[in-house]
Amino acid sequence: MRTDPFTDTWAFFLGQQSDQLGLGLGRWLVVAGFALLVMASILIALREWIEDPTQRSGRDLTMWVLRALVGAMWFQGMLWKLPFFSTENGLYFWTGEEVTNAAFQIHRDLVRNVLLPTPNFYILDIFVFLTELTFAASLLLGLGVRITGAIGVMFVAQLWLGLYLHPQEWPWTYVFLAGLMGLFSVFGAGRSLGLDADLRRRFPPGLTTGWTARFVRFAT
Repeated sequence: MRTDPFTDTWAFFLGQQSDQLGLGLGRWLVVAGFALLVMASILIALREWIEDPTQRSGRDLTMWVLRALVGAMWFQGMLWKLPFFSTENGLYFWTGEEVTNAAFQIHRDLVRNVLLPTPNFYILDIFVFLTELTFAASLLLGLGVRITGAIGVMFVAQLWLGLYLHPQEWPWTYVFLAGLMGLFSVFGAGRSLGLDADLRRRFPPGLTTGWTARFVRFAT
């Protein structure tokens, strides 16, 4: 049961939220992983602030805070894809809701006939878990944000259309989240106190060539 944002956040760091308690002792690995990502995000931001004066701005600080918050959201959301190889998790329930609430019949049929049956769902479950973990790590560390942001728009668009008719969902929620992910991609949010800024310094346009440099500039 939710109480207030500060208590809920503290409970997450203590491994006491319901999604975590269901993992048993494994929840401490989740807590440790999240704590490491958060600490790394802070340390990277501090290093960039010190080493690159151009990032010492309200714009970059705001972008980092928003990017980290959305990354934390993806990390928390991935937990209800557990346990694997089971239909007793949140992803199975909400994927099932798309059978009757997707905006288009072809979407409903795809979910009913392809995604929900096992073992297909087991594969989907792992894929979604890893995708959301990638979003979380990318946004918290500011690494490859242009790519993950663009993929995130498509990922959220599926949720928007899949739950469009659900009476307990507000479609604009997904529009706003897709918009944030899109902005992170378009504006290269990883360049604001993130690892993408460091990579950009290492492979500056006009001074470095080769496929590695091209990929870095594309991804960051």
